Amino acid sequence: MRDVYCRHGLGLIGRRVGWALAAMTMCVVLSGGVGLAQENPLDQVHTQPPPPPPKSPEDAKPVIEGADNAAALATSRRDARIRVDVNLVLVPATVTDPMNRLVTGLERENFEVFDNNVGQIIKSFSTEDSPVTIGIVFDLSGSMGSKFIRARKALSEFLRTSNPEDEFFVVGFNDKPAVIVDYTSDVEDVEARMVMLKPENRTALIDAIYLAVNKLRQAKYERKALLVISDGGDNRSRYTEGELRRSVRESDVQIYSIGIFDQYAPTTEEQLGPLLLTDICEMTGGRLFRVSDVGDLGDIAARISAELRNEYVIGYRPSEVKRDGNWRKLKIRLVPPPGLPPLTVHNRQGYYAPSQ
Repeated sequence: MRDVYCRHGLGLIGRRVGWALAAMTMCVVLSGGVGLAQENPLDQVHTQPPPPPPKSPEDAKPVIEGADNAAALATSRRDARIRVDVNLVLVPATVTDPMNRLVTGLERENFEVFDNNVGQIIKSFSTEDSPVTIGIVFDLSGSMGSKFIRARKALSEFLRTSNPEDEFFVVGFNDKPAVIVDYTSDVEDVEARMVMLKPENRTALIDAIYLAVNKLRQAKYERKALLVISDGGDNRSRYTEGELRRSVRESDVQIYSIGIFDQYAPTTEEQLGPLLLTDICEMTGGRLFRVSDVGDLGDIAARISAELRNEYVIGYRPSEVKRDGNWRKLKIRLVPPPGLPPLTVHNRQGYYAPSQ
């Protein structure tokens, strides 16, 4: 067994384990965030990667408009349900210690998997920095005015510490959501368009996340994630929290959030915002990071980027397959090496079985 190491702050805990996934047909990939935090993610992870493929994204307007068309895209998939043949279930997972630092270097024998409370035999175990399709949901409501520049710089830090092969899009929102940067791997293009934006009006957070989840159905890569950057709750959306939770549950998207919350939130919407974001992040295996000092935004964004670039991926074939289309609970239990403090595993809460 490999030794597990620990360094403070954003230090690396453990060693990354190389991996390769066997070819598979029609498997469900349950996307999730992963465990590496380091002082300089760029130095460790960017090791002469191949250049990103050329892309020609459609030009997006640098203002929040055209949202009716964006909402129509989301509405068209409102009742969609993921249907898959589950021959192999892949569960990405993140492990953290009591100080919320990420743990890497664990081995196959340190994990146990349960599908609907039934123990499973782990067939594959691996880690890798593989490309991800990432949707950015960026709050452009009026309350972001004093935080906008710092939040924009945090987004730049996130993009610049990502895998060069990752692809991105940006959904901005105030009264309505709109795709303001379409699929691209060009970080400078994203940054240039963000500079032209101006925070104003109210907050349609739920509609924006709903739109982004549905847009990820067009993703280039199997691994899909959302990063939500917002300072409060919703006060303008047409979709409900229940509809959003259902959409997230049926997707294979991992959600992280950077919450720049007001400690003394004056409205009910702002008070409930952290609860909503926490809920949808945890059900996908992601997490909400609360920002108490806007000066920490860059560090938090870099940490999330590092997590998305490293993960434990645990594969198993369900011992009991029922083609009933029902929700199946997933649980991963840790069996850590001796001498480590109590650890916490973060993974998607479940998946839908095939319906036929």
